Amino acid sequence: MRPAESFIAQPVRSLQTMLRVLSKYDSSLPELIPDGIYGPSTSQAVSAFQRTRGIPSTGITNQETWDYIVDDYEIAVTELQQAESIEILIDPGQTFSRGDSNPYVYLLQSMLIQLSNDHATIDAPAHSGVMDAGTVKSVAQFQKLANLENNGIVDKTTWKHLVRHFTLNAHHHMRKYKFE
Repeated sequence: MRPAESFIAQPVRSLQTMLRVLSKYDSSLPELIPDGIYGPSTSQAVSAFQRTRGIPSTGITNQETWDYIVDDYEIAVTELQQAESIEILIDPGQTFSRGDSNPYVYLLQSMLIQLSNDHATIDAPAHSGVMDAGTVKSVAQFQKLANLENNGIVDKTTWKHLVRHFTLNAHHHMRKYKFE
């Protein structure tokens, strides 16, 4: 949604692109097709934007209008973009086993707690950040459910299956809620 690199030194096209994004964020603004020409549709879109900001509605992009458009665009593009995902990578050969303590174990426990809500065969571990006996037991229960070797040790394969199951489970639950 950011103006393409090819728009450098094309301020009209950049302006139109920002106004187009703003129209998706604010339905009171007209949708504009970036063509690089400051014609009547661009002037109307600028004028509509100026009205929303309470500045003189001239249809002309002066520095004040440009600055407001840039500011609002940055907010809009952040709101319109998909939320950033996190990717936790476990190195080949890396494992989490009884007694280990690190931030990933908190995530592991959080995922197991959520999965235990839908799978009676998985006990919810404590949320301690430590691979204690309860967490090892929960991991082994999950591994059995996922048809993996149920040794209670989290390796790359178990992590991938756990993340996949958690993501599908969370997605299923999120569809039940309406965000407004």
